[in-house]
Amino acid sequence: MSFVKSKGFKYLKNLLIGVGAAVVLMGALFKLESWPYASEMLILGLSVEALIFLVLGILGPEKDYYWEKLYPGLDQYGAKIQPLAAGPGAVTPGLNGEVVEQQLGGMLNELQGMSKSLGSLKALQEADFSGTGQQIKAMNSFYSKLNEAMADLADSVDETKHYKDQLTALNTNLNSLNGVYGGMLSAMSNIGGPRS
Repeated sequence: MSFVKSKGFKYLKNLLIGVGAAVVLMGALFKLESWPYASEMLILGLSVEALIFLVLGILGPEKDYYWEKLYPGLDQYGAKIQPLAAGPGAVTPGLNGEVVEQQLGGMLNELQGMSKSLGSLKALQEADFSGTGQQIKAMNSFYSKLNEAMADLADSVDETKHYKDQLTALNTNLNSLNGVYGGMLSAMSNIGGPRS
C-alpha cells in the first residue's frame, strides 16, 4: 500500500488517465471519420479507461490531509485524542461536547471582537482626510504665533523685573531725600526759632 500513496504512483495514474482519454478521443475521431483502425483504437482506449476506473474504484478515495498522524484516534468515534507533541505520558480527555462548545463560543467572541475592530478600520478608511493638510498648516501657524507670544511674554517679564528694580531704587532714593528734607526742616526751624 505504500506504493499506492507514493508520488510515483500518482504520476503513473495521471499519465494512464491522460493517455487513455487521448486514445478514446482519437478512436472516436477515427470512428466518426470512418478511418482505418478506428475500431481498434476505440477498443484500446475504452479498455485502458475501464482498467483505470476499476483500479481507482478498488483503491478508494485519497485523503488530502492525514490529521490522524498528528492526533492518533481522530478517525475513530469516541477516541481520547491528544496531539503527539503532548508526549506519550500526557493525558488529555476525549472530545467533550461542552468543552468544544465553550471553545467555539470563545472563538465566536474573538471573531466578533475582530469584526468590530475591522469595522472601526473601515470607518477610518472611509473618513475624509482631504482638509487635513490645511488643518495642519493652521495648527503650525497657531504654534508659531503661540511661540512668539511666549517669547514676548518672557521679554515682558524681564522688562517688568527691570522696572521693579528701578522702582525699588527710586523708593530708596525718595526715602533718603525725605530724610534729608526732614533734617533740613528741623535745621530751619532751629534757625528761625525763638530769640531772646
